[in-house]
Amino acid sequence: MCLGIPGQIVRITNVERKLAMVDVSGVQREVNIACVSEDGSPLEDCVGYWVLVHVGFAMSRIDESEAATTLRVLNELGEIQQELAAMSATA
Repeated sequence: MCLGIPGQIVRITNVERKLAMVDVSGVQREVNIACVSEDGSPLEDCVGYWVLVHVGFAMSRIDESEAATTLRVLNELGEIQQELAAMSATA
């Protein structure tokens, strides 16, 4: 199953391609942040944002509380382990 998993943008890796490193429960992966960056603002402003990551894209911004709740529920359902393993394997 593919899920939108909460992660936090930790650094910008490629400004031209709008790529950033996102940390999802200790697993870091490069994702496209075009959908969550604001026009006219430097991409560096996105560092620290919590986002929902799906198939290599940060699809939307969420707040830290929502991220924590979602991660807890995914962990309780046993869904996050499979997704984190998949992310680690393709990082």
